[in-house]
Amino acid sequence: MKESDSFYIINRKEWKDLNKDKKMMLTDTEVEALRSLNDNVSVMDVKEIYLPMLEIIDKYIKHYQERQDEIKDFLSKPHKRDPYIIGIAGSVAVGKSTLARFLQTMLARAYPDLKVSLITTDGFLYPNEILKEREILNRKGFPESYDMHRLISFMGDVKSGRRNIEVPLYSHRLYDIVPGEFEVIDQPDILIVEGINVLQLPTNEKIFVSDFFDFSFYVDAEPKNIEKWYLERFGLLLKTAFKDPSNYYYPYAVGDKKEAFEMARNVWEKVNLVNLEEFILPTRFRADMILHKTTDHFIDQLLLKKH
Repeated sequence: MKESDSFYIINRKEWKDLNKDKKMMLTDTEVEALRSLNDNVSVMDVKEIYLPMLEIIDKYIKHYQERQDEIKDFLSKPHKRDPYIIGIAGSVAVGKSTLARFLQTMLARAYPDLKVSLITTDGFLYPNEILKEREILNRKGFPESYDMHRLISFMGDVKSGRRNIEVPLYSHRLYDIVPGEFEVIDQPDILIVEGINVLQLPTNEKIFVSDFFDFSFYVDAEPKNIEKWYLERFGLLLKTAFKDPSNYYYPYAVGDKKEAFEMARNVWEKVNLVNLEEFILPTRFRADMILHKTTDHFIDQLLLKKH
């Protein structure tokens, strides 16, 4: 096992040998339901990657709760379970959503008495109408396209134990916030927050989203691989969008495919790659754990921060 000044650097073989939990597994059907469109996660990945990851998180959660209890004892405060918040960052199309869904399912199974909730920061994007007014629709996903004040207020509400917090609902099918629709987060014991921006340092807020995290992940891969996955996902979206005229991708699905893919490549190069290089990638080493992927979403290396 290699080390840097800040991280333990663990290759896949070393990591899978750390798995002590031989009992909890997911079936092929469950794995198929949880993974994203073109993310090649297998039952083997659950055994070799996710189960050791769960053991690490378990140690952090136990330590967190013990520390909170000790502080409450010192302050003569009543004991209550404080929500444990996990952040997941990384580029568009790198596999954050898959990691988030697997973690939610496996944590819920590991802690059957706890409520494990999941949100994405897409719901905190400004609606397209506002982005157009501000002339930043072409910078959707960049820091200025998010209502960071609302996102940070949400994080504070979760930590303080507020009931029934409404989160705006984002639709990838519509490529926009759904007016008047919300997801409700109600006092989770564990909350997973997934989004490209969750480790970024905002320019106009004194508190960072990551200040509320108790553990955080960064999903890492070479930009060329991410571009390939982005275009593959775009192609898969087109295969279903042609049935629904209200789908954002419908015009591309029924139009010239070559032109559609040229548009997608342009969006990758002018928007997503720029966002990755300028704002997302620089946050990588702020994470507690970095999952590095090679071709076909294969995780070959994990970096665990020394604390």
